[in-house]
Amino acid sequence: MTEARITHIGGPTTLIEVAGRRLLTDPTFDPPGGRYAFGRGTSSRKTAGPAVDPADLPPLHAVLLTHDHHADNLDTAGRALLPSATTVLTTPAGARRLGGNAVGLAPWQTHRLHSPGLPPIDITATPARHGPPLSRPVVGDVTGFALRWDGQRHGTLWISGDTVLYDGVREVGRRLEVGTALLHLGGVRFPVTGPLRYTMTARHALDLCRLLRPHTALPVHYEGWSHFQEGRERIEAELARAPADIRARFRWLPLGSTLEVTV
Repeated sequence: MTEARITHIGGPTTLIEVAGRRLLTDPTFDPPGGRYAFGRGTSSRKTAGPAVDPADLPPLHAVLLTHDHHADNLDTAGRALLPSATTVLTTPAGARRLGGNAVGLAPWQTHRLHSPGLPPIDITATPARHGPPLSRPVVGDVTGFALRWDGQRHGTLWISGDTVLYDGVREVGRRLEVGTALLHLGGVRFPVTGPLRYTMTARHALDLCRLLRPHTALPVHYEGWSHFQEGRERIEAELARAPADIRARFRWLPLGSTLEVTV
């Protein structure tokens, strides 16, 4: 049986400790109050700071960066810590922009993490689309990550990345057995683009979990920024209407808390 320790640092940022490794997702460590432009008339204000100071992080084996071009997934302080990680895994376009220790993965491409004395971890990029159909040229490429290693009991540890629910994400359910799912929610939208959504809503997350049927579903990326439209209260309202077997799969990671899950 393998246990993973997952600490929610803020927004999409988590520290995953598993199989002797320390993996950080989407580093966001700036203090609250700043406003960040996302392009094409969109912007957001950071409303909450990180629960962990970057100086207090342990040495990192890898950073799993779903995309590098939006500050709610990689802000100034988060960018500054990337060179301290052994490897940064991200999209091919992001790796070209970042250079250095960044490795780009196309959808379904796998990178194996090797460390002396530790079992290898296979990290596979999974499809993600950060908005409605045909939005990719505007919003840019994003990726999810599936983590696999020997000894998993319930299946893959999957990080959705910033994505809406579409056929590429449903393909994860067809190709992988997902044990633990970190779901980027928030139902992101902006006044300039009206009702269009750029991440999953709570309702779509429930639809996805009916397909994936993960042992554990962990919502992240739903608080700490002004463009997140669905917080915990909204997610819990949708959960209250869900079947009991789906509702029981969801666990909460309040800011700064650590959860041990069987993976």
